Amino acid sequence: MVITGAAGRIGSVLRAGLRGEAERLVLVDRVDLTAQPAEDVRRLDLRDGESLTAALRGADAVVHLGGVADEAPLAELLDGNVMGTLNLLEAARRNGVKRVVLASSNRLTGFYPVSTTVTPEMPPRPDGLYGVSKVAVEALGRLYADKFGLSVVCLRIGSFEAAPTERRHLATWLSHRDCLGFVRAALTAPGIEFTTVYAVSANKRRFWDDEGAFALGYLPVDDAETFASRLPEEANTAGHDVQGGAYASPEYTLPYL
Repeated sequence: MVITGAAGRIGSVLRAGLRGEAERLVLVDRVDLTAQPAEDVRRLDLRDGESLTAALRGADAVVHLGGVADEAPLAELLDGNVMGTLNLLEAARRNGVKRVVLASSNRLTGFYPVSTTVTPEMPPRPDGLYGVSKVAVEALGRLYADKFGLSVVCLRIGSFEAAPTERRHLATWLSHRDCLGFVRAALTAPGIEFTTVYAVSANKRRFWDDEGAFALGYLPVDDAETFASRLPEEANTAGHDVQGGAYASPEYTLPYL
């Protein structure tokens, strides 16, 4: 199995959680990593398609986390997220990889009102340029599933934190334990051609429909409500009418235009 972006926050949690569950774990990142037993470290850039193809040789599954993780100039997002994903999918196709798990984002639908329960079938309403890049990532996954027969799972990842740190997280939090559970299920669920799932904990106030979790066979267990009394009240309610919160504000994107 291969994990791209293995040095990142999510990659580090998955690396520790999946170590020993795969016969060989290939860790791909642009920074140096120290291999543990049964691990193979590859330092490479996702723009290097040939090296990426070599890294996936012999793999039966890949979790693609690599790329630009937040708002940035569109050219940078297209290069890191869209072209990087294209190279990853092409490497998977060439190697006959059986399952590809793509890291998408809840921010692909951040402009829906907080009163709306959003499903993956609803049209994208990205809250910024980063969300736009994830629309393209999912479209590439759909293309490779339809055209080349890859089995692709897109996980729209929630707010990945050890514990909620703001009021919005009462709806969007994804715990480390549930993140690992969603990825395990995405790697092993049978009979999937293409699907998109919101990867979010079992939060009482969640914005998103959880049918995808049932389809994968994973039911999240943690609830951000446990932390509600510890979170500070937020005096400024601007942006609280949409799911993206502050990410949907003009100020969040204007520096990159």
